[in-house]
Amino acid sequence: MQIDLLDTFLDLAETRSFHRTADRLRITQSTVSARVTALEQAVGSRLFDRSRAGTDLTPEGKRFEPHARALRHEWNEARRRIQIPHGAAELLRLGIQNDLAAVYLGDWVAGFRVAFPQTAFYIEPDYSNQMCADLLTGILDFAVMFSPKPHPDLHFDSVGDVVYRMVSTETSQLAEIRPDRFVFAHFSPAFAEMHRQLTPELAASPVSVGQSGSVVSLLMAMGGSGYVLEKTADALIAGGGFRAVEDAPDLRQPVFAAIHIRHRTQPLHRKLTQLVARHYR
Repeated sequence: MQIDLLDTFLDLAETRSFHRTADRLRITQSTVSARVTALEQAVGSRLFDRSRAGTDLTPEGKRFEPHARALRHEWNEARRRIQIPHGAAELLRLGIQNDLAAVYLGDWVAGFRVAFPQTAFYIEPDYSNQMCADLLTGILDFAVMFSPKPHPDLHFDSVGDVVYRMVSTETSQLAEIRPDRFVFAHFSPAFAEMHRQLTPELAASPVSVGQSGSVVSLLMAMGGSGYVLEKTADALIAGGGFRAVEDAPDLRQPVFAAIHIRHRTQPLHRKLTQLVARHYR
């Protein structure tokens, strides 16, 4: 079976629109129709009901959907498993939230290598939504992220949280922070909302970014104030030129380990979660 038939079926099951699926997969609507027809012929059942009101899964399509997700995941995983680097027993593909990579990646991978010396690792810094999608399709084996996206095929464990502190090139007092000289951080939707609630006077900042490293780069170039990871804040203050904004609230961002549900009971994935969680205790 061609994997693109499954990809098209699963996307259409989500969008309920031939037009939207065609746009998302960057193919024509006629190609979407042809793939659906080919898949229906292969499984011997009609999978979608199509009407002016939209496109809905048939009872057979609803029963087929979890199998389609499992087949797609198994295919991508199998394809990767046969491409193991020479000398390694296996290859693990890990995703890590962009904001955590620069600060935590070295310690994590050092721990992983000690625990799994025969394993090769491919690491991809990314954002939560994309990592969830890659776990679903089997492109990733394990991910550390800020914003879990609930899905019946994904399992999430809370492993702790990271702290962000406000630093400034200009002042150590929150009342003296100027909104027009402030870089607003949106490291996750929950973080941005907490930021607005606790420092509403700074929400009108003209610049907003989604990475601690980007906040640092902007402050280094333009001066001003903003939230950065606690470890980064300590380094900036120790290096001179930055001050802690002492009365600004610390903001905490929860961190989650994520895996495909089929790996939930596997010792390797449990160990990876434990090694990540150790850094937050």
